[in-house]
Amino acid sequence: MARSFAIASRYSLSALIAAELAIFGVDRATAQPAEPPPRAAAASDATVPGSELTVYLMTMGPGDAVWEKFGHNAIWIHDAARNTDVAYNWGLFDFEASDFMSRFLRGNMRYWMGGLELNAMVDFYKQANRSVFAQELNLTPAQRTELARFVEWNALPENRFYNYDYYRDNCSTRVRDVIDRALGGGLRRQMPPGLSGFTYRSETQRLMQDDLPVYTGTMLGLGQPTDGRLTSWELGFLPGRLSEIVRELEVPNSAGKLERLVTREDTLFVATRPPEPTANRLHTVSFFLMACLLFAIVTGLAQAAKARDGWLRPAFLLTAAAYSLVIGIAGTGLIALWTLTNHVYSYRNENVLQATPLSLILGVMILTHLRSRQQDSSASPFVGTRTLQLALLVVGLSALGFAMKILPLPRQQNVEIIALLLPTHLGVAMALAGGSVIPERFRRRRNPLTAS
Repeated sequence: MARSFAIASRYSLSALIAAELAIFGVDRATAQPAEPPPRAAAASDATVPGSELTVYLMTMGPGDAVWEKFGHNAIWIHDAARNTDVAYNWGLFDFEASDFMSRFLRGNMRYWMGGLELNAMVDFYKQANRSVFAQELNLTPAQRTELARFVEWNALPENRFYNYDYYRDNCSTRVRDVIDRALGGGLRRQMPPGLSGFTYRSETQRLMQDDLPVYTGTMLGLGQPTDGRLTSWELGFLPGRLSEIVRELEVPNSAGKLERLVTREDTLFVATRPPEPTANRLHTVSFFLMACLLFAIVTGLAQAAKARDGWLRPAFLLTAAAYSLVIGIAGTGLIALWTLTNHVYSYRNENVLQATPLSLILGVMILTHLRSRQQDSSASPFVGTRTLQLALLVVGLSALGFAMKILPLPRQQNVEIIALLLPTHLGVAMALAGGSVIPERFRRRRNPLTAS
């Protein structure tokens, strides 16, 4: 049960990004599956075919896991004639599949859709303390019949699989497309035209803002493709947004008159957890303060190492090397995502100027100085000329990324990452240069007359 309900949302990937600082985004998914065969003409009957069906849009609230923070949705079909209630969702995957990890790393994720008895689905979300809401859709009997026929066809083993895309073809966009298909394109036509003020990045920030490590890794991994403003149709990639949009829409009925698409809303379960955030809270200030703390740590260690011999010099060098190695590994991952995989949302990522593979080389070069036999910790700088030049180059690339914000170029919203890394890069370089942020000529010197 738990595995069958493992919701393959666009966000499960970000959990590993935060751990590895390396992965986010996938390739554009394939098109919808081929159309099912035409339905045979129904025999005349006193009962209108489809009148026994009721169709609901189900929306599930956020959960604890990373991939649950963006909610989930499904199509629930009640069949009064057969006394059945089946909920269909498009977010099923299997962690234990033999090719899961290889597809994950390449950015070619494969998911499927399926139906489950309604009570079993609701019970699953109750146990996870996630809210469940249902909106009855105002569809004609013919539209209900066609929607039910399509999802039953789509659930067949030969039709259920599709290439998953975190933003453009996911569990929510599939639900959106099924409703639009039943309305003959009416859902998309009735959505407000023009661009909204939201982007894939801003919506991801909004829903991940309370999990700082995952948030940081995700923002590091997302490139320029996530910064374009979205239409209302594109905002349907989020279950909560789709529910809001559907609530406000009107569609023509069989007589051509506009009516509300949602006729009734039901609450199947209310969680005790807070609802999903409604406002996007950036972490620029907190990231900058964190960078200032790191700046103070590395420069403080360097100054202490200059003041006395012993273990402080290797402790400082190990700290600077560890930081550089972590950032360098992240930078190498960003380059790999851009050049070697189908993770299109990590393409054209300006963060390669902030987390550069050069930091990996810098970390290795700093480590080589641990083997130095030099006993005088007061020597300045702590490292050789080439190592110091590389550290300054890392600072320069980061500063270049910051300076690019004033140029009339396509802009990536990565000020948070710059606020976190640029001051820290600067602190490492200054510390390696001599262990003090105070210029040499202003430092307090010992009186030569009293020196021993």
